[in-house]
Amino acid sequence: MRVQVLDEATADLADGFRFYEQQAEGLGDYFLDSLWSDIQSLCLYGGIHAIHNGYYRLLAKRFPYAVYYRIENGVVRVRAILDCRRDPKWILKRL
Repeated sequence: MRVQVLDEATADLADGFRFYEQQAEGLGDYFLDSLWSDIQSLCLYGGIHAIHNGYYRLLAKRFPYAVYYRIENGVVRVRAILDCRRDPKWILKRL
């Protein structure tokens, strides 16, 4: 399967990068490397994750983030990459 990361999901990654980079130099890069690895795994494993709020939800391996996506015409479309520590009401509104 092909993976497409939508603009709003890319903006979520940039927000996460800035947050972690403020915590420690280089941590933002590690965050991005880790999340991109998780996203690329959707080429093989897209569609096997539980559905939450109408989207498949992949939980990131190393950070408390979730990747929300749908599959349309054989393409995995990543809609949002959100911090799981956020208020669930905020997550639902964001989606």
